[in-house]
Amino acid sequence: MKQLLIILCLCGCFWSAFAQKTPKRFVSIQQKIQTWVDSGHYDGASIVVFQKNEKIYQAYFGNYDKNKVVFIASAGKWLAAATIGVLVDEGILHWDDPVKKWLPEFEDTKGKATLAQLLSHTAGYPDYQPQGNPVDISQELKSSVDNILPLPADTLSGTKFKYGGLSMQVAGRIAELASGKSWEELFQEKIARPLEMTHTHFTPVDSSGGHAPMLGGGARSTLQDYANFLSLIFNKGMYRGKRILSEKTITFMQSDQIKRAKVQAGEFVERARGRKGADIYGIGEWREEVNTQGEATLLSSPSWAGAYPWIDKTNGVYGFFLTHVTGFKKGFSPFYTSHQLALDVRKALSQK
Repeated sequence: MKQLLIILCLCGCFWSAFAQKTPKRFVSIQQKIQTWVDSGHYDGASIVVFQKNEKIYQAYFGNYDKNKVVFIASAGKWLAAATIGVLVDEGILHWDDPVKKWLPEFEDTKGKATLAQLLSHTAGYPDYQPQGNPVDISQELKSSVDNILPLPADTLSGTKFKYGGLSMQVAGRIAELASGKSWEELFQEKIARPLEMTHTHFTPVDSSGGHAPMLGGGARSTLQDYANFLSLIFNKGMYRGKRILSEKTITFMQSDQIKRAKVQAGEFVERARGRKGADIYGIGEWREEVNTQGEATLLSSPSWAGAYPWIDKTNGVYGFFLTHVTGFKKGFSPFYTSHQLALDVRKALSQK
């Protein structure tokens, strides 16, 4: 009986500390994420939320701490798009540049796709390499793009939205050719160093090292690093009083890039938000919600592995949920689960 009382006392102290440390309105979010970790979907996670540039919630779970570096999969698409956005601002590239301008070997219809289409998944390219053909062991973007060259186009550019990664590899190679620098050099120079993202990289893409940088899914980052990036986007291209991206480029990246391209039923925005409009994607980012003027009000770049960065303009919020799935269990999809947090935060903010 005495032992039971001690255990209950310790549990009471734990939950008391939990409640004191976590703002009351965020307790349900804390519990939800903890449940995901306890269920074995993730070995850890972390989350940070800002409102009007003030940090209002931050928490760590499992084996995650502020120094945890995680492969963020498709959350890196936003970073890649912004890197190329800087080159557009500098006049080195233009959103309407056709592939063949920089890669004349693309003589078929794939060469007619524009830079903007490459980064909005409307270029007509296959989404991924056919399984095992070839095995993806390219050592740099040039080799990666050489493997894309012989693949037949799925459709004409601008006619179909097909979410994937191959077209982004081509965009990255164009950026290398236009700048004379490797993709990792470009990212570090244009985005990572100016934003103090000291632990964020595109290479190597896995523990074996040496593979080509995967613009659409190979970046790794930390909670604070990615929060710095979201601060840049939220503040319309400004970071700590310095302009990194023009407001014009920020606006273009967030605008509807699907245009007349066909969107298949069941894409992320429809499944996550129940919105069936075709204007679901910009440049490297999803347009989850839009206002009556067609302007994006909820933007994100979700990852199949669970990482989820978002900007909620309606509430002046940006946040990042950092994690990586440890094993897929029946009934749980990281890609179609993490997005709940944006609305959970919105609900929490409505509480007094």
